[in-house]
Amino acid sequence: MAGKKKGNTVSEVTELVRPIVEGLGLTLWDVRYEKEGALWYLRIFIDKDEGVSIEDCEAVTHAVDAPLDELDPIEGSYTLEVSSPGIERELVQDWHFDRFLGAPVMVKFIRPLPDGRRELKGTLVSHEKDEVEITEENGNTLSLKKKDTVYIKLDDFNL
Repeated sequence: MAGKKKGNTVSEVTELVRPIVEGLGLTLWDVRYEKEGALWYLRIFIDKDEGVSIEDCEAVTHAVDAPLDELDPIEGSYTLEVSSPGIERELVQDWHFDRFLGAPVMVKFIRPLPDGRRELKGTLVSHEKDEVEITEENGNTLSLKKKDTVYIKLDDFNL
């Protein structure tokens, strides 16, 4: 498909694989297209309440392989990985934040806070489109812009 202008790869893949993943009784957590070294990876993260098994990952891999080849959203070679988002899953989508309101989280910042910290732990108490509020163990509540964070993840040690 040389010369074909590609749209947003992640959006195209998400639109393609969501009904397939949901048809297998799973939730599509996230899709990422990332370069590591010289290699490109298409990562599909799946979830379900009782936990994701290797069989779930295999089923999704087999189910999306042919449709991905047909859609051909990626020029060049890549490695397809299907996995669970893990216990310390990164919260990215608005529905991730909705689902885990009241849960313990850890936040890593791009730049240090005024007090010099680059990380904090606390409870996710609210979120808007671009901001979250985290209450630390000392009771201090901080309003944070998502764009100022490297990540916001569940803190599995406190779940």
